[in-house]
Amino acid sequence: MAPDTFRPVYHPAGEDTELRSALQDLRTGRWLSMRNLLEATADWALWTQRTQVLAAVAAGSDTVQTWRAEEPDSAAATVMHCRVAVERALRAHRDAHRHTQDLWHEAWEACRAAAHRSPEDPVPWVCLLALARLDEGQRLDEHRMAPPGPMLFPGPWGLLAQADKRDPHNREAYHRMLQFVYARRTGAHLSEAVNFVQWASSSAPLGSPLKVLPLYVRVERYRRENGQEKALDLHWVTDDAARDGRLALHDWFDVAHTTTRTLLDLSHLAHALWGALQFADAARVFEALGPFYTTLPWAYRTPDPGDPALAEEVFLRARARCLAAARDAGPGPGPAAGPYG
Repeated sequence: MAPDTFRPVYHPAGEDTELRSALQDLRTGRWLSMRNLLEATADWALWTQRTQVLAAVAAGSDTVQTWRAEEPDSAAATVMHCRVAVERALRAHRDAHRHTQDLWHEAWEACRAAAHRSPEDPVPWVCLLALARLDEGQRLDEHRMAPPGPMLFPGPWGLLAQADKRDPHNREAYHRMLQFVYARRTGAHLSEAVNFVQWASSSAPLGSPLKVLPLYVRVERYRRENGQEKALDLHWVTDDAARDGRLALHDWFDVAHTTTRTLLDLSHLAHALWGALQFADAARVFEALGPFYTTLPWAYRTPDPGDPALAEEVFLRARARCLAAARDAGPGPGPAAGPYG
């Protein structure tokens, strides 16, 4: 399709056609497809991702409650109940709802019940990590444990360790930990976030999505500094920014299995490489996105991050620029040229 006629598609399931089908049924109040999909999901990383996407839709209905009533012994239904309860508590907190405290308590109980029901599942612990950000003053003991290394902060490290034990380097668990850092009431959020993602990404194996974590912090810093309002924006072309993009490209994108690459990670990598003027490399990532895109991080490059049309416009402009550069450059040297060739 020609660049001028291309229009990206936003869908939380991305290329996961089975998940798309289950979401379609879920929106009409039917739960059998969700049940069957989860029963067929044996990989913890995919299980974590699918339950998260399903919960975002299920939180607006009583479908999971109906499923639990029909199949009270279902471990998957118990985990999905935990997911939905956490999603509702997080939304209530975001909207400053007066029942946030009650929803938080209900979600915490649901997480503990799911952890007891499915002791090998990382998701209940990931959900407890998600709830930790609601404890902004770190009043609970489990949210202010001593860190595992220098330059890190007191936090819910025990919860992260539980998720890690069940699914090492679980993507969502580390992203939830990063969100906890942002919610901390200290004046050093971003420096703590930088230390955390460097620690996490450096200890993760090749192909791990944690290799992309530094790009998220770089976007968050850009957002907080209102980078799009500066007449001369050098945020993305510094040596450090370019290095973060190259490392994510070669240590994650080039070696990770395509089925494990999330749209959000791909979008952050394409955005970083485009911003660093590494257009040919960025083109490879845009190609991997296929017809899909995510609003973030492109929205932060606009004067109104709440307008999805502006985010799409930036995405399309960046994509066209990078694909054109790749066509002009012709065939590359291929993987044999070395990681930075």
